[in-house]
Amino acid sequence: MNVFTVSFFGHRHIDNPFEIEEQLERIIREIISTKEYAEFLIGRDGEFDQLVSSSVRRCKKTFRDDNSSLVLVLPYMTAEYRYNTRSFDEYYDAVEICSESSDKHFKSAHQVRNRTMVERSDLVVFCVEHNYGGAYTTMKYAMKKEVNYINLCDVNGF
Repeated sequence: MNVFTVSFFGHRHIDNPFEIEEQLERIIREIISTKEYAEFLIGRDGEFDQLVSSSVRRCKKTFRDDNSSLVLVLPYMTAEYRYNTRSFDEYYDAVEICSESSDKHFKSAHQVRNRTMVERSDLVVFCVEHNYGGAYTTMKYAMKKEVNYINLCDVNGF
């Protein structure tokens, strides 16, 4: 099976969530209607991640549910996941602990996880509104690695 992998990164707080959600749904529907199988990789670190997760779930429910998976990629084992495994497993199609970041210091683990996700992706979707923070750093990394990407915010010509 040919798997098309998409990662999502954005700032913790989103100024225009309804507009971003519309854009996400268009992209997700396009991918699941044109790809044999889509793997959507997401973190769980803020508003954008929640928008992506709910958009993927909604598209799977209302459009097509047989050729995609929503995968939560954690940088390391968290107490929240350990004590709520069942609810996580019910919400996401799969939960992964990133092996490259799981043994790193917690302050660097997110960036290591993000880079691993970028390297694994055929497309990376960003919601980067300003030129600082982890999402911005990850976008710069994707640009350096010449990975196909979209920035929903289109900041500074990115």
